[in-house]
Amino acid sequence: MIQLTIESVVNACNGIIIRKGDNNYISGISTDTRKIQPEMLFVPLVGENYDGHDFIIDASKKGIHATLVEKNKKPTYLNELENIYVIEVENTVKALKDISKKYKESFRIPFIAVTGSNGKTSTKDMISAVLSSRFKALKSEGNFNNQIGLPLTLFNLDKSHEFAVLEMGMSSFGEIEELVGIVNPNIAVITNIGMAHIENLGSKVNIMKAKMEISKNLSEEDILLFNGDDEYLKSIKLQKLRYRAISFGMDKTNDFYPEKIYDLGDKGVTLDILINSKMEKFYIKQPGLHNVYNALVAIWVGLFYEMTPKEINKSLHSYIPTKMRMEIIENSNCKIINDCYNASPNSMKAALSVLANSTGNRKIAILANMLELGMFSEKGHRFVGKCVAEYKIDILITFGEEAKWIADEAHNAGLEKKNIFKVGKIQEINLLLNEIIKQGDTILVKGSRSMQMENVVQLLLERC
Repeated sequence: MIQLTIESVVNACNGIIIRKGDNNYISGISTDTRKIQPEMLFVPLVGENYDGHDFIIDASKKGIHATLVEKNKKPTYLNELENIYVIEVENTVKALKDISKKYKESFRIPFIAVTGSNGKTSTKDMISAVLSSRFKALKSEGNFNNQIGLPLTLFNLDKSHEFAVLEMGMSSFGEIEELVGIVNPNIAVITNIGMAHIENLGSKVNIMKAKMEISKNLSEEDILLFNGDDEYLKSIKLQKLRYRAISFGMDKTNDFYPEKIYDLGDKGVTLDILINSKMEKFYIKQPGLHNVYNALVAIWVGLFYEMTPKEINKSLHSYIPTKMRMEIIENSNCKIINDCYNASPNSMKAALSVLANSTGNRKIAILANMLELGMFSEKGHRFVGKCVAEYKIDILITFGEEAKWIADEAHNAGLEKKNIFKVGKIQEINLLLNEIIKQGDTILVKGSRSMQMENVVQLLLERC
C-alpha cells in the first residue's frame, strides 16, 4: 500500500479526529489485530457475535498509527490511546469502503471484475495468470470478494501494478452494485447463472438481475464479457446497450468460441481457436469442459491486451488452481478428485462429468449437502442424483440430511441400491472407506464449504 496521510483518510470517510496521534500517516489498513502491523490504520468491524472495538487497545500496542471508532461506540479508554489518531465515523464498514474507493481512484490502470454463480474464482485466477506472465497484476485472494474483502484487496495496490483482477460475490440484491461503486471496472465478466444463493433471491431471473449489477457503471468504452451459452445470459445479445457486450462460449453463435475441443479426461482440455485467420491451440491442464469457459475469458482478455497466443498458452499451462478446486491427487493406490471448496447443482454436475471421464477401475462419488438452496433444495439435490446415474458412477456415498435426496434420485434413475450409501457422520464415512475403497479407484469428494469435506479427503489420503 502507498502511504496515506491521516488528513486524506479523514476526508475520504467523512471522519472527525477526536484524538490526535504522533504520526500523521498510515502504511496499511487492517481489520484483524492478529495480522495487524506497525504504522497501520485499524478498522474495528461490528458483527452479530463480535465487536472490533473490543480490540482497539490490543491494536494500539502493536504500533498502529490510527484507529477508526463508530460514533455510538466511542471508547471510554481514550486516555490510553495517547500515541495514535482516533477517527470517529458513523459506520466502520462504510468508512472502509469509502477509503478504499478514494485509494483506488489514484490508480490509472485497467480494473477487471468477475462474478457468476460458478467458476468466478477459477476465471479470476486464470485471467490473473495470463496477465501476470507479462504484467504486474493484483488479484483478489481466497474469498476476498465481498464488502470487506474487496476493499482490503484494493489496499494491496501499489505503483508497480499494471492491472487489477477482482472477484465480486453476492448473496442478495445491491451487493455487487456497492462493489461496482467502489471499483468501476473497465471489463466486467459474468461466468453463468446458477442456483447459488437462490434461497435469498428466489429465482434464476432474480439471480441474473443481481449479477447484472456488475455492468451498472460501464461506459461506452467499457466491456461486458458474458457466457453466451447460458440460457439466461444469452438474452443480453438482444439488448441495446451503452457499452460493448461480447459473448463467449462453446456455441459458434458467440463472439468468441473454440473451433474444436478435445476433452482429455483428467489430463485436461485442448482448444483450437481461430485468431487472425490462424488456428491456435491452447492447452488447459485442469479437467472438465466447464474450465473451457474459464479459459476462454482469460484468453480473450490476454488477446485484448495484445498478448500473443504463445504467451497466453504458456501461462495457462503453468496455471495452478486454488486448493480444493478440482485438485487431482494421485498415488499408486487410487486417485482423488478434491473439489471441496464449495458446491451447487451446476458445479456438482461439472465435477461428476470430470469423474465420469477420468481413468480408474471404479468411479466413486462422495457428495455432501449443498446449502443456501432454500425451497429449491430438494430439486437441486435430486438434479445431482440424476446426474450421478446418467454419468454411470459406480458407487455413491452421500453425507448429510439433504444429500439423501441425491441418493434417492440416483436410485430412481437407475443406480443399484447396493451401490448407494447414506451417512450422517464423518465417522461412518471412515468405516465405509475401509470396506469399499479398492486399488485403482477414482474418488470425487464434494460438498458445500461448511460440510468440511476436506476431512474426508484426509481420510482417503491415509488409506490410498
